[in-house]
Amino acid sequence: MRPENQSSVSQFLLLGLPILPGQQGVFFTLFLGMYLTTVLGNLLIILLIRLDSHLHTPIRQKSSMRPENQSSVSQFLLLGLPIPPGQQGMFFTLFLGMYLTTVLGNLLIILLIRLDSRLHTPMYFFLSHLAFSDISLSSVTVPKMLMNMQTWQQSISYVGCISQLYFFILFAGLDNFLLAVMGYDRYVAICQPLHYTTIIRQGLCLLLVAGSWILSCTHALLQTLLLVQLSFCADNTITHYFCDLAALLKLSCSDTFLNELVLFTVGGMISFLSIGVILGSYIRIGTIILRVPSTKRLYKAFSTCGSHLSVVSLYYGTATGVYLFSSSWGSKDIIASVMYTVVTPMLNPFIYSLRNRDIKQALDMCVNRVKFFKQQSLDPPVAVRAQ
Repeated sequence: MRPENQSSVSQFLLLGLPILPGQQGVFFTLFLGMYLTTVLGNLLIILLIRLDSHLHTPIRQKSSMRPENQSSVSQFLLLGLPIPPGQQGMFFTLFLGMYLTTVLGNLLIILLIRLDSRLHTPMYFFLSHLAFSDISLSSVTVPKMLMNMQTWQQSISYVGCISQLYFFILFAGLDNFLLAVMGYDRYVAICQPLHYTTIIRQGLCLLLVAGSWILSCTHALLQTLLLVQLSFCADNTITHYFCDLAALLKLSCSDTFLNELVLFTVGGMISFLSIGVILGSYIRIGTIILRVPSTKRLYKAFSTCGSHLSVVSLYYGTATGVYLFSSSWGSKDIIASVMYTVVTPMLNPFIYSLRNRDIKQALDMCVNRVKFFKQQSLDPPVAVRAQ
C-alpha cells in the first residue's frame, strides 16, 4: 500500500525576507557584501595560519607563550617633511589651508549632490563617494603631520602607526576602485547612451560601491596583518611624514619576503586592474568617436569625461612617479607623495566644479537660497492694518 502521508511535492517555495520590491537591490548589495566579507575574512585567517610558522600551534598553547615575533618598538619617529626650522610656521599655515580647503571643498560637493535632485544620478553618486574618500585620505595623514610641525613632537605610537597605515591603504585603494568605476560609467554614458539607464541601475551602482569598499578593506587588512607579524628592533626612524608601508618594511629586522611579495602582487593587481578599466574605457570611447569624427561629438565627450580624465591624470601621474620611478625615499619622493595625498584631494572639488555645468548650477542655486533666507531674516515683518 502507498503511505497516505507520502509527499507528492517536488519543490518548495521560499518567501524569503519581507523586503519591499523597490528595496531588493539595496538588500541584495548589503547581504552580498556581508557574505563576501565573511568568506574573504575567514579565508584570510586560514591563509595567515598556513603561511606563518609561528601560528602552527594549538590556540591554548599559543595564548600561554610570548610570541617570538612581537615587536620591541613601542613608538616610531616620523622625520616629516624636509623643511628648515625657520620656515615651519609658513609651511604649517600652507598645509593647514590646503587641508581645510580639501575638507570644505569635498563636503560642499557632497552637500550639493544631496540637496539638488538634478544631481541624483549615477555619476554624482560615485563622485560623492570619491569626495568622502578624499576627505578621509587627507585626514589620515595631514592632521598628524600638522601636529608634529606645531609641537615638534615627531613620535607616533606603534598602534597609532599601524592604524594610520591601515586607513591609508584602505582609502588609497578606494580611490583607485572609484576612479575605475567612474571610468566605466563614462564609457556607458558615451558609447551606449540609449541603454545607460538600463545598464547603470541603482542596484548596480550600490553593488560597485560596496564591492570597492569590501576589496579595499580586505586589501588593507591583509597588508596590516602581515606587517604586525614583523619585528622592529633598534632603528625606529621613518624617513617620511606618515607610516608608509614601504618605509616600515625597510625598518623591520625580520624576513620581509612574504610582505614584499604580497605588496607587489596584490597591490600591483589592484593598480593594474583599476588602470586597465580606465584605459579600456577611454580607448573604447576614443574608438567610437573617431569612427564618425565631428566637433559636436568631440565637445560632448570632452565635457563628459574632461573632469574625470583630469583627476585620473593627476592622481596616477604623481603616484606612478613615487612608487615606480623612484629608487629611494628622498626629499623629492616625499614631495611627490604630498602631491597625491594632499594636493590631489584638494584640487578634485575645483576640477569638478569649474568644468561641470551641473555642479555650477547647483552651487548658484544654493547661493541664491542662502541670499534669499538671509534677506528674509533681515527684513522685518510688515504688520497688516485691520480694515
